[in-house]
Amino acid sequence: MAPKWIRGTLVCAYQLAITAGILLASVVNLCTQHLDSANAFRIPFALQFVWAGVLLLGLILLPETPRYLIKRGLHTAAASSLSRLRRLDITHPALIEELAEIEANHEYELSLGPSTYRDAFFGSPHLGRRLFTGCGLQMLQQLSGCNFLFYYGTTFFSNIGISSPFIIQLVMNIVNVVSTIPGMMLVESLGRRRLLMGGAIGMAVCQMTIAAVGTVIPEAKRTANMVLIVFACFYIFFFASSWGPVPWVVTSEIYPLKVRAKSMSISIASNWILNFAIAYGTPYLVTPGKGSADLASKVFFVWGGFCVMAFFFVWFIVYETSKISLEQIDEMYERVDHAWNSKSFQPSWSFQEMRDEGSSASGIQLENVDTLRQRTATSSSTTGSEATVTEEDKIIAQLGNVDLSY
Repeated sequence: MAPKWIRGTLVCAYQLAITAGILLASVVNLCTQHLDSANAFRIPFALQFVWAGVLLLGLILLPETPRYLIKRGLHTAAASSLSRLRRLDITHPALIEELAEIEANHEYELSLGPSTYRDAFFGSPHLGRRLFTGCGLQMLQQLSGCNFLFYYGTTFFSNIGISSPFIIQLVMNIVNVVSTIPGMMLVESLGRRRLLMGGAIGMAVCQMTIAAVGTVIPEAKRTANMVLIVFACFYIFFFASSWGPVPWVVTSEIYPLKVRAKSMSISIASNWILNFAIAYGTPYLVTPGKGSADLASKVFFVWGGFCVMAFFFVWFIVYETSKISLEQIDEMYERVDHAWNSKSFQPSWSFQEMRDEGSSASGIQLENVDTLRQRTATSSSTTGSEATVTEEDKIIAQLGNVDLSY
């Protein structure tokens, strides 16, 4: 839905909403911590129905994406949806050109045949590599240790001798919300790769520091506890501004329309599988007793090791997808062999030009590009020459006067 110049920022807003929800849950937990009755868990559960209702109302108002409507063959509805999302008139040249590019991309993908889950793993261009990228980012996000603090933070701080663990958890959730905002601001200017690599380094340093201090000073001393709390907050800052939102940005961008739903389902499933595994296995990692590892603070060495792994994963695997359209990402994966060279990628063709010229997806420079774009972006009638009726002209004629008000 989003234009390419703010696409990452808008996806990051999704993570901001999640962090705000976690903060509200923390406030509710703080308010109900002293209740001895069943209301201690019934109240938090009941409040979830309120937000589920808000989500339902929002979904009713949410328009379908132009790409989905094009896929269903609803070209008129796709034009209307794109016009509403861009707040541009249906006859605006920029809107016509974008719609034509989406249509041409879809026609190209149809020429490749129907998609299956096998295509998500072995399709072209490099769909298996893209799926590995999405799944890897989602799994490493969970393995960075974020949910250890979010799920078991109060228990951990209580075990190390903190007298008010619910207050500390509330502070960390406030840091989580506030720190998501820098990520929203930097995801386009710094790019996905830089933000992810910088965040991985920062998280690794914080995790290793917490593990080292907790191991060297295992007793519940005030100075050691303050160090743990401070570096836990720094870790949350690095996570919330990078690995919290950016994996969702990259995962939402790298798949072509043909297999997007299937590839996204696999990627997000990997996130939730690791989420469950960590939530289920963490108590056995940190607590003493038979069948448990009794790692205590040493578990942060594990999370820190995965953060180091995340840095190298991004360097070798993750392509830079900022400031290019979703359709141009296909060309990037076809032409750029190594992820670390993706920052310098410049699109040389578009699916619209391929359709108009009958070219193949080879990345070869096309002739008369300016003429093609001018033809797409202007009206179909010209003084003193024969009119060329394009697909966009047909859509405009069918729509008539479009009401763009909400």
